[in-house]
Amino acid sequence: MARARTAVVAAALIAAVAPLTLGGPVAFAASPVTKAAAATAAEIGTVVQDGGRLTVPSGEEGAVTLRFTATLAPEVRGPVSAVLRVPTMLVETAGGPPVSEDVIRSTCAVDGVAYGACLWDMPYAYDDRPVDPPSLALPTVTPAKASAGSATLSYTVTLDADRTAIVLGTPDARVELKDDTGATVAEGTVRLDFVRGTPPPDGRGAVHARDRSGVLWRYEGTGDVRRPFATRERVGGGWNVYTAVTPLRSADAAGYGSLVARDRGGVLWLYEGTGNPDAPFAPRRRVGGGWNVYTAVTGDGRGDLVARDRDGVLWSYERDGSGGLFEPRRRVGGGWNVYTALTPSGFNDGVLARDKGGVLWKYDHPGHYPSEPFVPRQRVGGGWNVYTALAGTGELGRDDTPDLVARDTAGKLWLYQGVRKPGPEWNGTLVPGPTRTLVGGGWNTYDLIF
Repeated sequence: MARARTAVVAAALIAAVAPLTLGGPVAFAASPVTKAAAATAAEIGTVVQDGGRLTVPSGEEGAVTLRFTATLAPEVRGPVSAVLRVPTMLVETAGGPPVSEDVIRSTCAVDGVAYGACLWDMPYAYDDRPVDPPSLALPTVTPAKASAGSATLSYTVTLDADRTAIVLGTPDARVELKDDTGATVAEGTVRLDFVRGTPPPDGRGAVHARDRSGVLWRYEGTGDVRRPFATRERVGGGWNVYTAVTPLRSADAAGYGSLVARDRGGVLWLYEGTGNPDAPFAPRRRVGGGWNVYTAVTGDGRGDLVARDRDGVLWSYERDGSGGLFEPRRRVGGGWNVYTALTPSGFNDGVLARDKGGVLWKYDHPGHYPSEPFVPRQRVGGGWNVYTALAGTGELGRDDTPDLVARDTAGKLWLYQGVRKPGPEWNGTLVPGPTRTLVGGGWNTYDLIF
């Protein structure tokens, strides 16, 4: 074996100094070295994946299992190490590392013997420094002696990937096995498809709805647009004391997301999110009175509040970062009486407004401070007067964009998944997409959806 592998190296060196001819195939007479190289190539074993390409959900689904069998080169008897390499270059982004610290959690077994956790190496490039591709070190084992032919090793690897693994794409990963001299004794390809899986609870939106008896219900997102909501959960009664309720930050399935509510006396109350889905709101805190001067009150998507007075002037109330509730109001501008509905837009990115003609508009926040609250509005589209309620939400699917639900006059609720389109900011604007999906009927039992 050692002499044969030396011949491979020699063949490679001869090939390296051979003249390169462009423009068409060139025939060469077979040489003794070429024949030796061909004979050695047959001595490198194979790696064959069981079951074809493996789909790996990047989300909350849990582990899937990769199986492959390595048939070793003849006469291999000593310890064999193995590594799986994913040919994807990871590059640091403006938000930091491209993957989480525990992007993939794996366990390994060889020939039915469990070796526990096996670790991934996920280096990423920054400052144009070259790095190795992502890799998984597999257990070093000594193959059993084969009674005839070559020995085989059967590998079982579990892959439990979080949502950041989606950047790995659909790789044809290379598996290479080496003996204790460092010579390759088997190699081959396993094919993986990293697809978007169910987001974690803090990445899935939630919608609240008040029924006509004043009970507030909570619908947590599932991450599956075919059935976007889990079975509703009761938050509590007594919510019919409020004439307006609006999120400051979009609610999520983890129990985060704060809101404000105005009672009939014009007092505004703050409910902070708790992070507990079973009790999503902390006891209310009094913001102050006098809020009946406003005909509309809504969150602006980033934790602040905007309110429209009877003259159509919009006012902005920023949260007080020093521990208070809100800073003194600032005038945004007039003309907001053209709108019949205002709602926050998903993940901290502005306000959606429907005008009297049924056209929906998006107001984005500027990407810098200090600034005015909104950049010039962007037209989403017409025909939105068919709906009696609109509510911007967090992600109800798996594409990391905020969504919107809308109820029609028949009580049917429709889901519009968010899409990104060109806008005034460098990264465009997120708006409800052009197509809708039916969630279900019976939503006329609610007099408020947010």
